[in-house]
Amino acid sequence: MPDSERDQPLWRPSPQRIAASHIEAFRQWVNDRHGLPLQTYQDMLDWSVAEQAQFWNAVWETSDVIAEHKGERVLVDGDRMPGARFFPDARLNFAQNLMRRNDDAVALHFWGEDQVRRSLSWRDLHAEVSRLQQALVHWGVKAGDRVAAYMPNMPETVIAMLAATSLGATFTSASPDFGVQGVLDRFGQTQPKVLIACDGYFYNGKTFSNLGKLAELVPLLPSVVKTVVVPYVAQALGQQPDLGAIAGAQIWEQALEAFAPRAVQFAPQPFDHPVYILYSSGTTGAPKCIVHRAGGVLLKHLAELRLQVDIHPEDRVFFFTTCGWMMWNWLMSALSQGATVCLYDGSPGLRNNAILFDYADAVDFTHLGTSAKFIEALGKSGIAPKQTHRLGSLRTLMSTGSPLAPEGFDYVYDKVKSDICLSSLSGGTDLVACFIAGSPMNPVWRGEIQACALGMAVIVADDDGKPLPDGQKGELVCTKPFPSMPLGFLVDGSLEKGEQKYHDAYFAQFPNVWWHGDYIERTTHGGYIIFGRSDATLNPGGVRIGTAEIYRQVERVDEVLESIVIGQNWPPGAYGDVRVVLFVRLRDGVVLDDALIDKIKRQIRDNTTPRHVPARIVQVHDIPRTKSNKIVEIAVRNLIHGDPVKNVSALANPEALDEYRALRAELERI
Repeated sequence: MPDSERDQPLWRPSPQRIAASHIEAFRQWVNDRHGLPLQTYQDMLDWSVAEQAQFWNAVWETSDVIAEHKGERVLVDGDRMPGARFFPDARLNFAQNLMRRNDDAVALHFWGEDQVRRSLSWRDLHAEVSRLQQALVHWGVKAGDRVAAYMPNMPETVIAMLAATSLGATFTSASPDFGVQGVLDRFGQTQPKVLIACDGYFYNGKTFSNLGKLAELVPLLPSVVKTVVVPYVAQALGQQPDLGAIAGAQIWEQALEAFAPRAVQFAPQPFDHPVYILYSSGTTGAPKCIVHRAGGVLLKHLAELRLQVDIHPEDRVFFFTTCGWMMWNWLMSALSQGATVCLYDGSPGLRNNAILFDYADAVDFTHLGTSAKFIEALGKSGIAPKQTHRLGSLRTLMSTGSPLAPEGFDYVYDKVKSDICLSSLSGGTDLVACFIAGSPMNPVWRGEIQACALGMAVIVADDDGKPLPDGQKGELVCTKPFPSMPLGFLVDGSLEKGEQKYHDAYFAQFPNVWWHGDYIERTTHGGYIIFGRSDATLNPGGVRIGTAEIYRQVERVDEVLESIVIGQNWPPGAYGDVRVVLFVRLRDGVVLDDALIDKIKRQIRDNTTPRHVPARIVQVHDIPRTKSNKIVEIAVRNLIHGDPVKNVSALANPEALDEYRALRAELERI
């Protein structure tokens, strides 16, 4: 019997938990307002898709959106993708909706590995945002300008985002581990007026300086009129950074010392005003500059934070993320709920993979988010937080970044906490939000994401865009618009020049339908299983196989730490068929011999089909990945076929590619 069809779910919410949830209050509000009999999550989903204007208006009303003007119109041209517009007459300020609280409760906790511990109250946060806001105005920043942060996930980054968006400026960010070219590939396209950067960062107990990179980078960004450096490493080590080589740069406190705190001013902007620029991974070409609309991001995040993961003002919300991943932007919106946002920068592997659980106990996380890869690594490491940590307040564990294998679900409930809602999430940078997500009302079934997010008209489609029945694999598509659809792609500083690229990315596959590029299946429980990116899907003998189907089996082999799988054109140079090639990174001291190869193949064959079994299994020392920890199957496939890998600077470990490049000749012979 398939894993997803086991008789009992891993977890069910208690009646008390459902009764106390935002989604239950929302259900009652909707029923009262519209005279409806909605009872189940599926009832609400069906209504939210059929009556999109009513649904998104209900999200606005129940979330108490702060706006100068709302307007009567909720959805215009709702049959057009792209082209639909939500709340076209509304005027609001994004930062104002995140800063509605102003008291002595904690707004931000921050841990910088074992080096730094800080907390800011809401009152502190308002004061610092005010000071930077005044400084930005002094430097000439106005609505529509861009402010860039080359920063760790720390309080000053949050302050920079809030100060910029309070003025109607657009915020964009990259993590400090990016090299100069990686940052230039991003900020060079978006042309920021102000650059906020750090002097360095800590990772895995080591200290890294960014001053040399900044000295090289700043002259290459002629749009920047002011560079402000946060002395993160220097302060932690009791030193003073030397900014002499960075033209015109000032230390954060020196740059702000002339400005005393006062009430933050919030400049209302149209609903579709640009709030964020995020970037595609950039592993297949120059990173796409994805421009997101303020009202759309706010409204979609409010729906998810309240209805999908149930965040309340007393909660403490954590997600392990860098400032180069969309989950950072998602996490920031938790401020809108008056919740405490918990920041961490550095390696999650410190203290034998326990530092995040130490942090959870120290400040009583209610929500802990991380990547599926980290959960899988925890399972391989053998640690059992249930035995070593209290985790008394923790009620939701969120996972995203890649599909979470069924064994990852087992690990969470066996070794982390049994009474917890495991909310696996899936969406993307493209929408800075989720298509499918958790639900406080629904049970958790092994290996499944709980539900389609409310308001999202997701179907599983065949190659012609037609809906497939439950239990069949196909393309994730969305047949109706949603508020956080991007405003567009920035090309040569222009959204107009990016219109065709934007259309081709999402709407060329199926006209007037968002094609997302994930290979998925809807289960009989109403949940979803993701089988990887459809552009990385394998086709041996013409049979379509999702890469996640193979990973789920390989991860069960104890000797294997992680793997990456590709389809190699076979024979070489031909395009009629492919063979499956699996690369494995093994535990220290383990060698890939015939017995282990047979064990891996048997594990795959016994639990999938003979078509899934790799023709070749090769041992490697490392698996290449992006800076948001996603493995890069397409880059490896390109190397094996002798094709170029573009924008290597987007990778966290570009040196790993050399091994695959060297394997090409061997794989062409055998």
